[in-house]
Amino acid sequence: MNKKEILEIRKQLTPVNCAITRICGCYVDHEKTKRMQMKEAFLSMPEEEGFKYFDMLRKTLSGKIGRNLLNLEIPMEEEMPGGAQEFLLRLRDSKLKDDELLNAFYEKVIENYICSGNYYIVLVHAMYDIPGRASDQTELYDASEEVYEHLLCSICPVELSKAGLCYDEEENTITERCREWEVGAPVKGFLFPAFNDRNTDIHAALYYTKKTEELQEQLTQALFGVNIPLSAEAQKSMFQKILGNVLENRAGYSIVMDVYDRLYELLEEGKDDPDPVTVGKYELRRILENSGAAEEMAERFEKEYEEFIGRDTLLQVSNLVSPKGITIKTADATIRLEPSRMDMLEPTDLHGMKCLAVNADGLVEMNGISVVVDLDKPEV
Repeated sequence: MNKKEILEIRKQLTPVNCAITRICGCYVDHEKTKRMQMKEAFLSMPEEEGFKYFDMLRKTLSGKIGRNLLNLEIPMEEEMPGGAQEFLLRLRDSKLKDDELLNAFYEKVIENYICSGNYYIVLVHAMYDIPGRASDQTELYDASEEVYEHLLCSICPVELSKAGLCYDEEENTITERCREWEVGAPVKGFLFPAFNDRNTDIHAALYYTKKTEELQEQLTQALFGVNIPLSAEAQKSMFQKILGNVLENRAGYSIVMDVYDRLYELLEEGKDDPDPVTVGKYELRRILENSGAAEEMAERFEKEYEEFIGRDTLLQVSNLVSPKGITIKTADATIRLEPSRMDMLEPTDLHGMKCLAVNADGLVEMNGISVVVDLDKPEV
């Protein structure tokens, strides 16, 4: 799913556009015991309570694609009878009215979700009447093409509210505040089936994680039979490690700068594309060669990419570079360059010493004080 498709589904999670038919929940304590279950028609819920659930579910469809939101392809073997896909389709088609299926789903989550505290599993069933679109992409609300029937799940931590003092109006005194168990923002969740090309895609799911470094592969294996892709942090660290290895950590400054410069160019070129910008081993090898790396280094990069990342695995460019720019560290200084100003720093030789020279034309500040860079020494 891309940004536009995710946003289209998010827009249905409002009182005006509500597509939710039924909501179910299960409160689980730290001993993995089901303490409470609920199941009701969503529209029969009190308005204020419904607003809280809308907010929770929208957060499950928030964040960056490739970091917080991961597109998962369900393996072919999981589409066979008895596989993960069949179970989720039966759960969806039951419209969450089958208690046996619901309990089986809760048990799957409880058994495979790693959590030392209490948490709340929320599962909703929704039916979105997909409007057609004219040639200019405007929506035709009276020309529905398909109904997108789906499940949306949120897993939220439940923690005691902070201790503190409060004003007791009846006793007219300041007293200790009563601590309550509060449901927090979701930390995991999923949408199934996926909404690809504005149609139902039963071969894929969208997985949400609040912390990008904690993907919980055991949970995705249980629910979808899927090995989770490399996290954003893993993509970045693996790319840096391989690049450092093949250049033997003795790379010329210009080679590495050119590599990152080209990655930023790719991001800029694809900024209006709803799909994330990705690169594979062949494109990265070509970038490396065009940046001046020797052929044997480019070959080694390709081999290590296949070994540690995967022959056909694509990396998301936004995971490889920082939006804040590139950081250069020496033993005594740290320099940060914005993506658009990477040409400000040049290697040079100064009195026989290797230096990095920063272009100082224009405004220069020192501890907030505007200064003029004067190459002549002031008279005493």
